[in-house]
Amino acid sequence: MEYVLSTLISLLFGHIKPKSELKRKTHTVTKKMVMETDNEENPRKGGLRTMPFIIVNESFERLSSYGLEPNMIIYLMTFYQMSAATGTSILGIWTALSNGLAILGAIIADSYLGRFKVVAIGSFSTLTGMIILWLTAMIPQLKSSPCSQFQHVCNGATSVQLAVLFSSFGFISLGAGFIRPCSIIFGVDQLAKKENPDNQRLIDSYFNWYYASIGISTILAVTVVIYIQDRYGWQVGFGIPVILMFLSVSMFLIGSPLYIKVKAKESLFIGLLQAVVAAFRKRNTSLPLTDCDDCYHRPHESELLAPSNDFRSLNRACMIQDPQRDLNPDGSASNSWSLCSVEQVESLKALLRVLPMWSTGIMIFLTSRQFSFSVLQAKTMDRHILPQFEIPAASFSVFLVIAMTIWIIFYDLVLVPLLSKYTGRPRGLTPVIRMGIGLIVSCMSMGLSAITESIRRQRAIQEGHEDDPSALVNMSAMWLVPQYIVLGVAQGAHSVGHIEFFYSLLPKSMSSIASAMSTIGTALSCLAASILVSGVDWLSSTGGKTSWLSSNINRGHLDYYFWLLTLLCSVNFLYFLLVCRFYEPGNDGIDRLSNEVEEKECDYRLLPEC
Repeated sequence: MEYVLSTLISLLFGHIKPKSELKRKTHTVTKKMVMETDNEENPRKGGLRTMPFIIVNESFERLSSYGLEPNMIIYLMTFYQMSAATGTSILGIWTALSNGLAILGAIIADSYLGRFKVVAIGSFSTLTGMIILWLTAMIPQLKSSPCSQFQHVCNGATSVQLAVLFSSFGFISLGAGFIRPCSIIFGVDQLAKKENPDNQRLIDSYFNWYYASIGISTILAVTVVIYIQDRYGWQVGFGIPVILMFLSVSMFLIGSPLYIKVKAKESLFIGLLQAVVAAFRKRNTSLPLTDCDDCYHRPHESELLAPSNDFRSLNRACMIQDPQRDLNPDGSASNSWSLCSVEQVESLKALLRVLPMWSTGIMIFLTSRQFSFSVLQAKTMDRHILPQFEIPAASFSVFLVIAMTIWIIFYDLVLVPLLSKYTGRPRGLTPVIRMGIGLIVSCMSMGLSAITESIRRQRAIQEGHEDDPSALVNMSAMWLVPQYIVLGVAQGAHSVGHIEFFYSLLPKSMSSIASAMSTIGTALSCLAASILVSGVDWLSSTGGKTSWLSSNINRGHLDYYFWLLTLLCSVNFLYFLLVCRFYEPGNDGIDRLSNEVEEKECDYRLLPEC
């Protein structure tokens, strides 16, 4: 579900800016990409004719992947005899792996293999994982038999069965990590041609079509694909993503002769790592008492003469000890893992400065990891909206997407013009204030979840369903909609503010790092959610008591768990207020963002892809 949220935020936030600003931002990325492809492009390659292959590849990958996770908790509990807590933890690790591998995919593409090869490898990996997952539904020996209501002891999945299942998750995660950070930039490679005078308009149009197609794929995944799984079973429900992914791979490879394939170059991620390693290697070296022009390594075109004084121990990374040993005749570093430039060190410091504020966002992503339990709730409630149609339990997350979409559009088109008159800021409220609003509203959503579950559980017990978790409670599943709507508003308010905050405080050269931080935050939140679920399940079941997160949610206490999340959200908000004290008002996020619009050239800041 985190993929869905980041995609919709990218789709909406990426294109709500004024066209004049967007035009300025695309100028530099066009210029940069033209410089990269000058020596490698063929005039007969690239261009608009490659766009259908790239967009279809990414859209079908999203459509097939996004339709798997929401219902996966039901599949794990039914055919692998997993408890609700175990299944939720595994799904959290799966999502964390997919997001974490996106960083690896970006590094490999930038520094070693190039974007075409990485996207191709990722596409085949995703297809392989989906085929394996589909085979688990097709071949009875690859999963355990479902338990009947008359069985007191069920046979769990064997080690081989679990190995097959987890291998499918691994291949899908690897594929997502390789495709998503590279696909959109690979498309820019095709349009950034030197002889094309209309690069800016083409790239603007490409971004519009790219995000729009992914947005449509996202909605179809959480509605149509999930409905097929509920209506026609797992064999068909998992088979559809296989077909879609096969078409995705085929389309991408068919366009191969037409692509401009930019060679790999050094990655900014590697540059930051080199600064850390170089500083560690020189940890026992004394820093010069006064700065001098020859003390620190800097390229000839650099405007920075010396590093700043904060995080001063990192200055050792760019300190020249022996010019004859440390430098080549042309002035470059002889060993980039022992000597870095001043720019590399300052980029690392900029990243360290925003880490405290970045850490406050992990909790709000963690709250969205509770959808597996919400699916179990919806399964026990009346989901009919028409006599002949009921909403699939896993499709209720579409209300979150709708709420987030409406909020972002409403804020941009209605609130920004009103608030900007009073605040004097182009975006109305500062990013920090919007982040704070999102954190508060997320606390409210968890409180609503706790109240709704308490009512549902009480009714289930009153109706005699305490020992029958599959029984339908006389309660409409529409009771779940308010918590989704409130969380959607929270995600919309917080995430866009989060993005603007990073882009305003980090140097323009680190725009890719700003995008990556959202991905890393999602990965860590998924991992934290898995640890939290496992810990709560273990602690609440000590002494032979029924776990709060029991698979029989009528006997468990999901409401207690949601109250715990409400408390954690509140503590996180207090931590957020503490962190805010360390950021000066002039650095609260929007000041540099608005100032950069005035510059002649501005990097186009790509939004989170994973």
